[in-house]
Amino acid sequence: MSIYVGNLSYEASQDDLSAVFAEYGKVVKVHLPIDRETGRKRGFGFVDMGSDAEEEAAIAELDGAEWMGRQLKVNKARPRTEKSDQKSW
Repeated sequence: MSIYVGNLSYEASQDDLSAVFAEYGKVVKVHLPIDRETGRKRGFGFVDMGSDAEEEAAIAELDGAEWMGRQLKVNKARPRTEKSDQKSW
């Protein structure tokens, strides 16, 4: 399961985020989505950690914490949903 990290500074890098989460366990992967049109980071990311216990500890400590001038929103990521119900006009 991944951790969703919202309200990130646009200046935050994958290495920055990895360093913060490494305090709570092994960071397996960090992903910061990029906007296709602007090429800028979108202000949120996903972190995969080594175990559920490490993820829970990181969520408990970092949700609501201030980092790089922003108050983080940290929780378990929800699975992606199909967009099959969109209407084409």
